[in-house]
Amino acid sequence: MVSLGRVAKLQFGVIQSALSCSKATSGYISRIQSRLQFQWRPLQAFCSTTAPSCDITVQYKHGRPVLAIPLPSRRECCLFSLRPMLMNVGDLIQDVQREDPGVTTTAVLSADGELLSSATSLETLLSKDFQILINNVTYHVHSPTREVMSSERARHMEDMKAVVHMLHTALNLPRHHQLQEKELLERLSCLRQHLLPMEKVKTRVERKAEHMCSWAMWAGVAVLSVQGGVLAWFTWWVYSWDIMEPITYFLTYSTSMGFLSYYILTKQDCTYADVKNRQFLHNFYKVAKREGFDVHKYNSLKEEVAGVEENLRRLRKPIQFQLPVEQIQPQP
Repeated sequence: MVSLGRVAKLQFGVIQSALSCSKATSGYISRIQSRLQFQWRPLQAFCSTTAPSCDITVQYKHGRPVLAIPLPSRRECCLFSLRPMLMNVGDLIQDVQREDPGVTTTAVLSADGELLSSATSLETLLSKDFQILINNVTYHVHSPTREVMSSERARHMEDMKAVVHMLHTALNLPRHHQLQEKELLERLSCLRQHLLPMEKVKTRVERKAEHMCSWAMWAGVAVLSVQGGVLAWFTWWVYSWDIMEPITYFLTYSTSMGFLSYYILTKQDCTYADVKNRQFLHNFYKVAKREGFDVHKYNSLKEEVAGVEENLRRLRKPIQFQLPVEQIQPQP
């Protein structure tokens, strides 16, 4: 009887444990099925029906205005740091197009829709609201309100700007002078190398023109000598003075008419020095054309050399460097 009771208890415990295991297994299976149903159910798309805002506000970060502009290709806003005193509208447009190659058309308009010039400074642009047109999409930009500075504060700001300018000049001007002097010396050396062969040709042309001018002057002396000899021969050996006097009068009158014609044609007095210089220039251009000497190129190079030398002279005199050219040039 004792053994039968133990057997019955053992059977009852086995049945109870089996029932508990089946319940745990069914609960675990139900949890797995619920997870699978949640994982494999159809996905749902969540979209915003509100259109992106076309209003942009200029913000100041670290004392500098920053403009957040939406870029069409990247589909995100890009922060552009502005320098109102150094940049203009053209610089802002170039920065936007450089940042996003997909930007084909960019323009800056006023609040009334009028197109602004590329030369408009950003300081003037930020003084009131404006619009930016990017790929046919218009964005309204709201500029922050500025407080009106008092006269004393404005004077203080001007003094600070002057001090900063003087400090910048004291720190960077000597270095800038050295770079400028180096560039001018290199330019002067290059110009002199171009002028060196032309100077040799010019010297040869001048020598030939001077030789031709001397021959013309000696020829004039010879003609006058022959004329005086002929008149003397006719006066004392062939005819008398009574016959030769009217002839010499008409010769003198013809010479006066020649001098007057020279003045009418050349607008210069018929002096020996002016006639010689005019004849020299005529011979010089004639010989230069025959020798292939470019007079205009030579003159332009000489003018450039003179300008570079004048800049070097001003650069090496710091007291006169910041003065106008009219005050530095010597008075006639």
